[in-house]
Amino acid sequence: MSTRLESMLTRSWMHRGWLAWLLLPLAGLFKLMASLHRAWFSCGMGSIQSAPVPLIVVGNVVAGGVGKTPVVLALVEHLTQRGLSVGVVSRGHGRRDDTPQLVESTSRAEDVGDEPLLVARRSAVPVAVARQRMEAVHLLLKAHPHLQVLVSDDGLQHHAMHHDVAVCVFDDRGVGNGWPLPAGPLREPWPRQGTPGSVQWVLNTGSTPQVRSEEHT
Repeated sequence: MSTRLESMLTRSWMHRGWLAWLLLPLAGLFKLMASLHRAWFSCGMGSIQSAPVPLIVVGNVVAGGVGKTPVVLALVEHLTQRGLSVGVVSRGHGRRDDTPQLVESTSRAEDVGDEPLLVARRSAVPVAVARQRMEAVHLLLKAHPHLQVLVSDDGLQHHAMHHDVAVCVFDDRGVGNGWPLPAGPLREPWPRQGTPGSVQWVLNTGSTPQVRSEEHT
């Protein structure tokens, strides 16, 4: 996708203009597929795995960067300052392959992903990446069995992984025009309806940062 086209598309996500209306049929299909995926797990047909230690997901429901990684770093620092042993799991977007890997400070971004490498270097806590995040969980706990809590960088739509607490991050865009991709920025309907995966905290990282407790089930 060209930079100009991408810029036009992201601008259209803020308003229900002609381009958003043009893409609305595709958005309806995307919403249906997202709903079916969620229903697959909520009705018990999809297997949901739980980590043996508490797991906190920091995710979002809008496309594009909203500042999740700084939130992960701040959360890890908050937990470690309170004496907890923390680890981080991530999918590791942009990697050359999907092999589960432990992230070291000497790892290469093309092998583990830019953001996991940044987290590992900035936080100095154990980090693992895998396309299926539960594989990262198992790999991390096998290598570091002393860990007491895990933080998942993204994964709010990864319904196969149970989370104990979820933080949904927004920036100044909010939900934009309120429509699903590609007519709008939403990766899933908001607020969340039904199970699995309730959201306990909503965080705005924009010009007026704020956090609120808001249970959506």
